[in-house]
Amino acid sequence: MAVTSKQTDHTLNHGKIMSVRGSVVDVLFEDYLPPVFTLLKTGKDKEISIEVLTQLDDRRVRGIALTPTQGLARGMAVETDGKQLTVPVGKEILGRMFDVFGNTIDHLASLTGMDWRNIHQSPPSLAKQSSKSEIFETGIKAIDVLIPLERGGKAGLFGGAGVGKTVLLTEMIHKMVGHQNGVSMFCGIGERCREAEELYEDIKKADVLKNMVMVFGQMNEPPGARFRVGHAALTMAEYFRDDEHRDVLLLIDNIFRFIQAGMEVSGLLGQMPSRLGYQPTMGTELSKLEERIANTDTGAITSIQAVYVPADDLTDPAAVHTFSHLSASIVLSRKRASQGLYPAIDLLQSNSKMATPGIVGDRHYNLAQKIRQTLAQYEDLKDIIAMLGLEQLSINDRNLVSRARRLERFLTQPFFMTEQFSGIKGKDVSLKDSLDGCERILSDEFKDLPESAFYMIGAIDEAKQKAKTAAPEKKAPGPSEIVKPADAIKTATPVK
Repeated sequence: MAVTSKQTDHTLNHGKIMSVRGSVVDVLFEDYLPPVFTLLKTGKDKEISIEVLTQLDDRRVRGIALTPTQGLARGMAVETDGKQLTVPVGKEILGRMFDVFGNTIDHLASLTGMDWRNIHQSPPSLAKQSSKSEIFETGIKAIDVLIPLERGGKAGLFGGAGVGKTVLLTEMIHKMVGHQNGVSMFCGIGERCREAEELYEDIKKADVLKNMVMVFGQMNEPPGARFRVGHAALTMAEYFRDDEHRDVLLLIDNIFRFIQAGMEVSGLLGQMPSRLGYQPTMGTELSKLEERIANTDTGAITSIQAVYVPADDLTDPAAVHTFSHLSASIVLSRKRASQGLYPAIDLLQSNSKMATPGIVGDRHYNLAQKIRQTLAQYEDLKDIIAMLGLEQLSINDRNLVSRARRLERFLTQPFFMTEQFSGIKGKDVSLKDSLDGCERILSDEFKDLPESAFYMIGAIDEAKQKAKTAAPEKKAPGPSEIVKPADAIKTATPVK
């Protein structure tokens, strides 16, 4: 029997299972061969979904199961309507939580009458993409001054457990929803179900869920589902960018788990592994996802991606390929978190490709360079302070240490997302106020104010008001006394 090349709309194509090896299923079709990425249904109630990944010959396809394959056997019937995996799009998805199939998983009423779109979309053409580099202002002093983010760009967030990664991500969501009339999307790839539940409840309490969409492919799901959940989230985000003409903030946690899921799929399909066991198509697979995140003439998708670096090896192929797509790197420091300096961003390790005079302007660039230089010199002096004490430094070095410590405290900030825990009202600081504050500290305008006056404030003028009520400071603080214990108890933000 000849194999036809095309399926008629609304007709079902039937096949049967030839073999099942874990999540890999081979299917024989008599009428015609489904194209790659076609979704197949099988099982007693057609509850098992399989995505075609390769055509073996003119009658057989090999696919990866997106759901558990318990109960599958050779000879079982398979059917397909010729369509690919789709997810719902529209204003109705705001405030909801979905899985990779577009099913709601938040125990609320199901969505009906929705428009469904294919998850496999092409990146916007070069003609539609904006060639102008724009800054994405976050209202967070440390990021806007030293690590400016690109509108329509991708930033990597590097941090272990307990250093404030989730708090920083949720604060960015609040800024996007509250101040830029944008939409926030959270895509959990390989997330623990506990983390997903906690994040959902936190965002709900902070009242920012109504302008947010959450998509999860959890850790216990098959690699096929984890491999496609990023594409599902991007399809939803593209609707708001292209149809609603709104800016979208897409948070991905964790982009390494997307690569890891691809590696599992590749291994299951029997492909020849590349370096360190990674799939030979890793660069292409990551690019298909990352290139869809772009700034167009109608709107922008700005992405912040949590990045796990295997064994802290920055030469690992997964890290190298991810870095090539990022325009900024935000590194979180456990040491700064233990000192109560939140957000706990390592200001010297973090960097941004946007921090150039041509993009941010000469004044911003020169100021950022001076801040980094001051903080780096303070870092070099810490060993001397620890051994000999602050009194043994020269007058110039003592003044430098004073400026650096005030800068460190000024670049802390109370968050809206932590008001319920800390009791301190969140602050949103404009880039102009942030730059003015840093400039005035570097010019020694506030050298008579105690260091604690700069801790957890918004604009610099608040330091004078806080200094009036602050308790007198001891002279010559020790090297480990970053925040006074009394202030730390009152103002430290708990880390999630």
